[in-house]
Amino acid sequence: MEKKKICIEAAWAGVRMDKVVPELLPELSRSYVQTLAGEGRVLVNGRSVKPNVKVKEGDCVEVEVPPPRKLETQPENIPLDIVYEDSELLVVNKPQGMVVHPAAGNYEGTLVSALLYHCGENLSGINGVLRPGIVHRIDKDTSGLLLVAKTNEAHVSLAAQIKEHSLTRRYQALVRGGFSQPEGTVNQPIGRNPKDRKKMCVSRQQGSREAVTHYRVLERLGPYTLVECRLETGRTHQIRVHMNHLGHPVVGDPVYGAHKEKFQTNGQLLHAACIGFIHPKSGEYMEFSAPVPPQFEKVLGLLRGKYGQAGEA
Repeated sequence: MEKKKICIEAAWAGVRMDKVVPELLPELSRSYVQTLAGEGRVLVNGRSVKPNVKVKEGDCVEVEVPPPRKLETQPENIPLDIVYEDSELLVVNKPQGMVVHPAAGNYEGTLVSALLYHCGENLSGINGVLRPGIVHRIDKDTSGLLLVAKTNEAHVSLAAQIKEHSLTRRYQALVRGGFSQPEGTVNQPIGRNPKDRKKMCVSRQQGSREAVTHYRVLERLGPYTLVECRLETGRTHQIRVHMNHLGHPVVGDPVYGAHKEKFQTNGQLLHAACIGFIHPKSGEYMEFSAPVPPQFEKVLGLLRGKYGQAGEA
């Protein structure tokens, strides 16, 4: 049993425990902290607490992290598009439509199942039995590059880079409408939509989290624009929410986009095109890229044929 301890400073006073702990211990996801709390494994000043308890300055928080249990998720022989791999980590190009880890309604055909088949037991166990190796996620219908940690040491290092905003994450998105400026930044907090808990929205209500997206116009294609979005933070649905907030929903987005689309996309045209990081062991900066998938490229080809390729704005 591994025990992790933190002392609450004044800046975190009054904040929910399940929000504070993942910020100070980035190797633990918020959902995993909530699970541990439900099992009585999160103590504040020696007493087990619920996830929503608010901490005070000077509180001592102790988290008991059990050793990894035998994985319940079954390995599946699913082909992986591996862009890079070594003894510490993998960079995987996830296809659109693949769920990253098992969840209600999606227990088979996940990236985790494919990783278990490919890596066996050589995956970090920090995020529990259902998310081995998973350092960060992208949505089911978003394609592109993901980092996977093989060792706990690599997981801690990569999670810290995400927390420090030093990890490079650049996406390409096809959105509706045109931009008056060639580039800009959306600095708007994101939280649960109070009218629909399955959605996120720009919100300043309690529980909302800082979210920063930098965008740059790549091509103007008639009533559409191809943009590059660079994430400074990594909130749920961040690019989709921020683009929709600007009035430029991502094409094909079934949640935040238009109800009727002229293209058959099977999901949003959003692709994690580039990822860069400091290698946990060598200390070398590494960067990888992947082209947009065929379905995305097909739509771009149709638009370029109709409106011409305007190039970078």
